[in-house]
Amino acid sequence: MSGLYRAPKAGENPDRPVNVVFVGAGAVGCFYASRLHHPDYNIHVSLIARSNYRALEESGVKLQTHTFGDYTFRPAAVYPSPDAASKGAVKQWDYIIVTTKALPDVSDDSALIAPLVSEGSCIVLIQNGVGVEEPYRLRFPANPIVSGVTVISAEQISPGVIRQNRWTRLHLGPYSDSANSTSDSVETGDGTTGALVPPSPTPTPDSDSESLNETLLSVGLDHCDRLGHYWTAFGSIHDITVSSEIDLQLIRWHKLTINAAFNPSSVLSGGLGNADMVRDPELRRHLYGVMKEIWDAAPKILGRGFPGELAGPEKILKSTERNVGSKPSMLLDWEAGRRMELEVILGNPVRLGRRRGVELRRMGTLYALLRSMQAVREGRKARL
Repeated sequence: MSGLYRAPKAGENPDRPVNVVFVGAGAVGCFYASRLHHPDYNIHVSLIARSNYRALEESGVKLQTHTFGDYTFRPAAVYPSPDAASKGAVKQWDYIIVTTKALPDVSDDSALIAPLVSEGSCIVLIQNGVGVEEPYRLRFPANPIVSGVTVISAEQISPGVIRQNRWTRLHLGPYSDSANSTSDSVETGDGTTGALVPPSPTPTPDSDSESLNETLLSVGLDHCDRLGHYWTAFGSIHDITVSSEIDLQLIRWHKLTINAAFNPSSVLSGGLGNADMVRDPELRRHLYGVMKEIWDAAPKILGRGFPGELAGPEKILKSTERNVGSKPSMLLDWEAGRRMELEVILGNPVRLGRRRGVELRRMGTLYALLRSMQAVREGRKARL
């Protein structure tokens, strides 16, 4: 596998473009796509959109940004589905960047992007939660995967109109298959989508698989460096960081410290925002308990502690006091009647902890309650 494909460097071959497609044209996807599209350097970015497809096709993406001012991003192409993109003019997608919500209990997005993936494709996952990479690794065992974690405040205020409020940070790291595994503890599976796959024996590592992992990490790290260069040198985003596989997973778990505490609690508290929750003494104590549980468990699960520069639970709570008016995404989904990202933010971490002999009791309680609430509401809808 030493000959594993590497994407061309921008400008190194004027006759060979770098072709990028974003799967998911929400606020995060459109913002980062707009900073990566540079035809003058032969980097061409296309979008796969759903509800806002018509608006993007007709007018492009209108961005109102705190960092770069107002501008319009006109992608190389806009497609209504991955299948349509696979039948378009581009025959080789160098980067397939997935920025959709991760809902493995609804569908297997690794199957969704299958028409786009070829031997030379690098899959980039910019999604919340932990364990999001595993379905892609299972389906595409020889393709490099880059895992991404964002720190950004952005929203789609109307179809095709994106507002970036604060921050642009993006952490990138390669992924082999060693950072986490959740499927062997999942209790259900439909056998067709692969979304929540049935338990299967863990294979014994051999020299071939270890060699492949080393190659995937090496090539994945090269892709991280190239993407970081594109976004920094051409897109003027100056807080792109590249980390090792395990360090990137620690960053995922650190973001989970925030998401797994605030998101579920906002729904269960009756719709309170972040600042309102931390100002309530009992809710603040509850939030701290969830965050501390993750803070203590992650090093046991990943084998390494959080870096000293990452903010701890108390510092996060203190800074949240100023976040007036902010509603977590899970609350927005609940209020809109949409599915919540329960599995990647709560279910996967709980299962992964159990697999490693670490019980996440507070998170398990949040998961059980919200999973039930969602099922009851969907059952009521089905009876209408």
